[in-house]
Order: sequence, then structure tokens, then C-alpha cells
Amino acid sequence: MNRDDDISGLQRVILNERSRLLRFLAARGMSDDAEDALHDLWQRVAATPAQPIADPLSYLFRAAENLVRDRRRSTVSRDRRHQDWHETSGPSEEQPMGERALIARERLREVQSTLATLGPRVELVFRRCRLDGLGQVAIARELGVSLSSVEKDLQKAYRALAQLRAKFDAE
Repeated sequence: MNRDDDISGLQRVILNERSRLLRFLAARGMSDDAEDALHDLWQRVAATPAQPIADPLSYLFRAAENLVRDRRRSTVSRDRRHQDWHETSGPSEEQPMGERALIARERLREVQSTLATLGPRVELVFRRCRLDGLGQVAIARELGVSLSSVEKDLQKAYRALAQLRAKFDAE
């Protein structure tokens, strides 16, 4: 079984029209994240059940437009949450208790240690993505690895941190 047997007709259209779809996404303000958005489109198409579509290209452009709209809404919502959080958590008159600060520092060291044990690349990929806000495609380019490698490194970090969080929650 070759790799082409694993992809749907819509995914073939994405491959064939990749540059047009990237230009379409870039024209709608996704220039820095166009590759990530196209990857999200690929994932959405892969997750949908196969069914005949009269005009697959226009279907994909409509799906890309919806993806851009979803990302914008998500960004606006996230920004609003951050704004609300900062407004409600203004400077508190009560300083954090010494014990709470000690526990927080200890947990931070555990997180750093956990990330360090996963290897330098996994730690760097996690930091560049989650702390620096860099897109996965840009990280892959920066490190000279495939997008798939970046995704796997992030998954590895997320799994380790989820286990650590479960440990924290159990304490």
C-alpha cells in the first residue's frame, strides 16, 4: 500500500492547489500562520467522512475561509479573556504567602526538570511554541526538522506535563 492510498480526494486537491490555498490564507491576514492554517485544513478534511463533493476546490476555499474566521474568533476570545483577567486581577493588597510562593517555585523547578529530561530539542520546541508563541512551521524551519517532528516533540512534552499536573493535583 503506498502513501497515496491513504489520502482522500479532498486531500489530493489540497496537495495540488497548495500554493493557491496558501495565497488565499495569506490574503486574509494569515501570512505568518498560513502553513499552520493549511495543516489545520488538512486535518479537518482527513477527519471528515468521505463523500462526493460537486466542486471540491470551492469547498476547500470555503472551508479555509471558515478556518480563518474560527481562528479570528478564537484570537478575539482569548484576548478578551486575557483582558478580563488582567482587569480583575489588578494589584492585590495581599502579597502571596511565603508557603505558596515556595510551592510555586518548587513546582516550576519540577516542570523545568521534566522538560529537560525529555531532551534538548523537545524542551526547545515546547518553549518556542508555548512561551515564545512561534508557529510550528516556523519552529520546524528554525530547527531544520519536519513539521511532524515538531508535532511529536510537542505531544511528548504535553504528555509529560499532563502526568506532572496529575501528580500535582493528587498532592
